[in-house]
Amino acid sequence: MFDRIKDRMGLILQVARHGRLENTSDRTIPPINAEDVAEIKTFFPMEKFFIFGFARSGTTLLARLVRLHPEVHCNYQAHFFSRPPLLSGMAAEKRFEDWLTRPSNRWNRGRDLSAPALRAMADYILERDARREGKTIVGDKSPNVLLQGQAVVEMHTFYPEARLVYIVRDGRDVMVSNRIQNFINAVHHLYAADLAIRDAFIADPEPFLSGERSLFTESELRRMAASWAQNLAETDQQARWLYPDRYHVLKYENLIRQPYDTIANLWHFLGVDPTGLEEIVAGEMAYNPDADYQKQVAAELVSPLEKGKRGSWRELFTEQDKRIFKQIAGQTLIDWDYEQDMEW
Repeated sequence: MFDRIKDRMGLILQVARHGRLENTSDRTIPPINAEDVAEIKTFFPMEKFFIFGFARSGTTLLARLVRLHPEVHCNYQAHFFSRPPLLSGMAAEKRFEDWLTRPSNRWNRGRDLSAPALRAMADYILERDARREGKTIVGDKSPNVLLQGQAVVEMHTFYPEARLVYIVRDGRDVMVSNRIQNFINAVHHLYAADLAIRDAFIADPEPFLSGERSLFTESELRRMAASWAQNLAETDQQARWLYPDRYHVLKYENLIRQPYDTIANLWHFLGVDPTGLEEIVAGEMAYNPDADYQKQVAAELVSPLEKGKRGSWRELFTEQDKRIFKQIAGQTLIDWDYEQDMEW
């Protein structure tokens, strides 16, 4: 337990210091080639997709909805490409390269087999789960907040022919959702100033709900806003470059407003027919396991927010919060059509 806590704290300190996790690999694994992909698909033929997004942007809801299709399976957070040690970390040390490229090894065809070997392992994990569900297309959802755009590069090393799905949410609501989630699940990682805000919110939420008092310390809001803006810029840029015809972007807000139309577009992107699934999508949207969980473990925090009704950034951001977010990520809001200008 102590070792896990120590490792977790190390990750948090890296993100706080650098805005992302440092790459700890000793070497760069050569990307898989087309010949290897074709050969691997004779063993693992299912089409693959991967869902990325900033934390608290709706990745879990999207995974729940996409797997409602009788042909599509999606499970959660393998973090093949988005959180160290990564899939590439399985062969990151120089000694693994030596083993896989040894001239006397007649199995390796004279080159480094790291990428196809690791790809085969990931394929087995994905298809094993999908076959149990009777599905033929399989994907994983893993938020890429820790590695940002580098996660797309990692993915392309092993899955250049896969499909990438990216879900985007208004960063101001992301800030609020992240903050409440950290108040619930990451209390032991909060600084004294953050704990004081948490305790004050529990004791008297009204000043926070009316925008009179901030949920954030200035440093935390600045860090989170910068990370969100960086995630959108880097992920979208790398995805459009590496997956020009296999990249699908959607917004959380559209998923909430028009769930069937939004998920139907995604199913079309994955190559399956969405016909006849309106009712099952509506039924899934009526169920909110995240809200139920939060009420069970921290009713004193979430009850005042009335999840889904109150608690948006419009009610919870102070004037100072708005100024900080505009300074750090205001242009990103405009770029992604969340605002037309800075007058909000």
